[in-house]
Amino acid sequence: MQKPEDPKTSYEAEAIEIHTGLDHVRLRPEMYIGDVGERGIHHLVWEILDNAVDEAMAGHARNIKVIIHDDNSVTVEDDGRGIPVDVHPEVGRPALEVVFTMLGAGGKFGKKLYTYSGGLHGVGASVVNALSEWLVAEVYRDGKIYRQEYRRGEPVYDVKEVGTTTKRGTRITFKPDPDIFETTKIKFDLVERRVRELAYLNPDVRFFLRDERTGKEIVYKFDRGIEDLVDYLSQAKDPLFKEIIRIVGSREVDTKEGKAEVVVDIAFRYVKDYREIVDSFVNNVKTVEGGTHVTGFRSGLTKAVMKMVETMKISKELKTMFTGEDIREGLVAVISCKVPEPQFEGQTKSKLGNQNVKKIVESVVYEHLVRYFEENREILRLIVEKAVEAALAREAAKKAKELVRRKSPLEDGILPGKLADCSENDPEKCELFIVEGDSAGGSAKQARDRRFQAVLPLRGKIINVEKARVDKVLANEEVKAIVSALGCGIGEDIDLSKLRYHRIILMTDADVDGSHIRTLLLTFFYRFMQQLVEKGYVYIAIPPLYRVKKGRKEIYVKDERELEEIILSLAEEGGYIKDADGKEYRGEDLLRVLRSLKEFEESYRSVVKSKGEEVVNFLIENRVREEDLRDPEVVREIVAKISSALPDFRVDTKYDDLEGAYDIILYDDRLGSRIIVDADFLSSLSYKHVLEGVGLRMPAEVGYESKKKVVNSPQEIYDTLMDLVRQGLEIQRYKGLGEMNPDQLWETTMDPARRRLVRVTLEDAVEADRIFTILMGEQVEPRREFIETYAKEVKNLDV
Repeated sequence: MQKPEDPKTSYEAEAIEIHTGLDHVRLRPEMYIGDVGERGIHHLVWEILDNAVDEAMAGHARNIKVIIHDDNSVTVEDDGRGIPVDVHPEVGRPALEVVFTMLGAGGKFGKKLYTYSGGLHGVGASVVNALSEWLVAEVYRDGKIYRQEYRRGEPVYDVKEVGTTTKRGTRITFKPDPDIFETTKIKFDLVERRVRELAYLNPDVRFFLRDERTGKEIVYKFDRGIEDLVDYLSQAKDPLFKEIIRIVGSREVDTKEGKAEVVVDIAFRYVKDYREIVDSFVNNVKTVEGGTHVTGFRSGLTKAVMKMVETMKISKELKTMFTGEDIREGLVAVISCKVPEPQFEGQTKSKLGNQNVKKIVESVVYEHLVRYFEENREILRLIVEKAVEAALAREAAKKAKELVRRKSPLEDGILPGKLADCSENDPEKCELFIVEGDSAGGSAKQARDRRFQAVLPLRGKIINVEKARVDKVLANEEVKAIVSALGCGIGEDIDLSKLRYHRIILMTDADVDGSHIRTLLLTFFYRFMQQLVEKGYVYIAIPPLYRVKKGRKEIYVKDERELEEIILSLAEEGGYIKDADGKEYRGEDLLRVLRSLKEFEESYRSVVKSKGEEVVNFLIENRVREEDLRDPEVVREIVAKISSALPDFRVDTKYDDLEGAYDIILYDDRLGSRIIVDADFLSSLSYKHVLEGVGLRMPAEVGYESKKKVVNSPQEIYDTLMDLVRQGLEIQRYKGLGEMNPDQLWETTMDPARRRLVRVTLEDAVEADRIFTILMGEQVEPRREFIETYAKEVKNLDV
């Protein structure tokens, strides 16, 4: 007799879960944006920004604005055609709603609207909406303003007309959902880098960037386009010649929609350096791994130089000694192609696969350079001399390596004496911890699992490879120890099949010295063992920031956010809020109220920072809303009330044609400043959150276990309850690995089941090269400028 199936494990139709709409995006966000960390949250910004840039590439937008707000929400606005708001014939809903609520809905699958487009999957806007706590879409079309708001992907109301305007375009404001992402902080430098990059690629477009958190504003418009980008990438390097060579051309190709053009735009120069830097783009998408357009450029450059060398009066031996790789030494190039039907390899769109593009780029480059070199013989001579020097240096470096190897144990199979090796022989299972100093090394050796974990302590700081000659780098004792331990060789001679560990973990203290050592190690791996980084073998250990103890229970916490989550979970178990009506909140209800209070506090701080506490409190008390500014009678009433309630302000009004509403301007003669209350501010979600409040009558009683306290405002509730929970905890903050005994080091930083590692990736090799050159190279001035630019953003400074 067959045994009946357990209903918990039976596989029938009813076991199939169906997630409609955007549910699946929220359930599996990594499938759509890669991860839910820092990279994922910025991916949301890129999706919306790329949509605005595609509108500019189609010739319909000339200005793009990006604003990072105080609450880490982001606005992207363009002056293009505006997303359509009429009803879509197939689904019976407005096109605006379709774009933001349906996967696969977009205008980029065919080529009628966008001949060249970076956003090809039709998931961008809807995925951003699904993964946002809230999103507001505003469209300016046909003299009218249309708006729709969404909460976690769901429309709050139907698309509605809210006013008149003389402008056109689309404005999207969204706030990444803290329930989805590990961090909701938008990094200005990452956004600034992408905006600047897009400005280089789209010289006809003006980009405006503002960070309301710091007040920083930047306007980018580069009339020379990618030539300005070449200048930027080579700013810390000595040019071989001043001129930047520009190549522009196109070829017609057949597409599914008919004839179209592949447009080639290339700029390059040479610098007195031994590395090649190539930054490549297709339809504004950065192709980190290159592709056929890069291959075509390199081939065309090599063929043109080799052909023109035949016309030069140099010896036959010199003509044949250098290779295409030697010709590219010291090259700084930017390649930007417009391709009507790009075939990107991989989900990340990091490599172009169109084979016809290689031939097109190669022929455009070859034909242009042959003509150029005929007219500019001196530049040709400098490039050829550089290539010959590169070939000679390559031979000299090869001999230097052989000499060093004969004198050192780099490849003789002898492991360094200070290496505490593991017993496992399978590289995929083996880990190497590189630690600073014998003290930390001793603790790590005691803490490790000897079966698969090896420890290599370094004495002092590794050599700065950015400033040292190759022979000096190879002769450095710490470098020799690392290379010997890894066993795979160094530089061009790396053989990954001989690599002894597939996890190379940098484990340094969180202080200045530890950070410096980690930077020196990363510089070494990037310059001399880059393949290890590209294959994902290099990691950074993240020791905990706190140890939290309650009674006998201990928890190790990685950062402030995780500490806050632990305190919230304890509050959920033993805390409560009781408002003036006697309504009590505990458990899940308490947690929901606390999260709402957190959002309220963030919104309140944001609007107060923008408009001042006096003005904000007046607006809330008088329930002033956006629609009030569109009625001149109501505006007059508000102005009269302000004059009475806030006598220190002078009040004026001004009609804004673009917004179709009045601005109320408050002048504060005490500070010599002014505050503008406009429709844009009153329609913001931050202001609306504050206006709606949290639904609690004050005063309220806040309690945790046996402790309680009465508070008089919603702003006090969250912090008060968190403080009551903290009082029952013992919280220790760690600064370095030396503060931990071996058991703690194992439990927090080395145990694979509980530790946290960050894999070092190479997402932007060109930017990495630029930063390493500035920070670790010889020239002082670029480093001073970099430090001055970012000094104010430094946190947790250890002096």
